[in-house]
Amino acid sequence: MFGFLKRKAREVKAPADGEIVALESVNDEVFSQKLVGDGVAIVPVSNVFTAPIDGTITKIFSTNHAYSVKSPKDMEVMVHIGLDTVDLNGEGFERLANEGDKVKAGDPVIRADLEYIRKHAKDIVTPVIISDESDVKSIEKKLNIVKSGDIIMEVN
Repeated sequence: MFGFLKRKAREVKAPADGEIVALESVNDEVFSQKLVGDGVAIVPVSNVFTAPIDGTITKIFSTNHAYSVKSPKDMEVMVHIGLDTVDLNGEGFERLANEGDKVKAGDPVIRADLEYIRKHAKDIVTPVIISDESDVKSIEKKLNIVKSGDIIMEVN
């Protein structure tokens, strides 16, 4: 009856080329048990990680291994490149954007040396998390091979 009131799904796009896998399959309890939030993970094959949504970069960790982007409608998405990568102390990561920057989905944020990360971290799998779920009713996840910018989640 009130279909016109239904909000359009918010799209989260792949931050890199790769294969989307279920978050539950990630070999890290913090992510697989969704303690940080719900989402998916990507096994990346490209070394540039981009903004998954339009918004403002709210956080880039000092070690450049993770970042968050918040949309104007207050949805926040975190991209965590690899597992236990904080222990690399920034080695293998180059910052391409800064906290406070306004970005469009697909804008470059971090360049990562995937070979270095594979050799020195636990895993290259990259969780993409809706870190503020206060306004999330459902998340439709798309598990497949993607290119950077392909839709990987629709959030209602």
